[in-house]
Amino acid sequence: MNNLSFRSPLADLLSENWWIVLIRGIAALIFGLLTWFYPFISILVMMMFFGVYALIDGVMGIVISINGRRTHQDWWLMLIWGIVSILAGMVTFFVPGITWLVLIAFIAIWALVSGVLQIIAAIRLRKSIHGEGWMIVAGILSVLMGIILLVNPLQGGIALTWVIGVYAALFGVVNIALAFRVRRFSAAEIN
Repeated sequence: MNNLSFRSPLADLLSENWWIVLIRGIAALIFGLLTWFYPFISILVMMMFFGVYALIDGVMGIVISINGRRTHQDWWLMLIWGIVSILAGMVTFFVPGITWLVLIAFIAIWALVSGVLQIIAAIRLRKSIHGEGWMIVAGILSVLMGIILLVNPLQGGIALTWVIGVYAALFGVVNIALAFRVRRFSAAEIN
């Protein structure tokens, strides 16, 4: 019996569109390599995308508030939201360094807090689970990353872009391999 007859609809969908998976993989690989080799440009592009998003979000918030001012008593909340978003977008364009530093500080604080909480959870769970040492190690790594980002946000930010770049490149390679694998499914079905 042909083992291809037991394939799932998802496998069929992927095999029929293998070339899209290939393009997705190539795009991710290119993005990853560009992010790795040009971290400052990557940081700037990320900030600009955020700025555009914030501006569009702000304009939409203001439009919603104006459209609802006669029928909704809380329309002013959307107006404030829109104004704050527009201001955030403008700050991003005119002073991108501040936006980047605030983002890095937020990530650093998150890493510190989540790392400490993970260590505490592992210590409390040590009688209930085995391997809590790995959880402690992960928590320590998170705390260290938070400290590094707070002490040297610029270098920490570059390191973050490198991590994103490596992830994207690996994601791209995996998708390229997947594309050729599912293409073989499609070719085997034709024969």
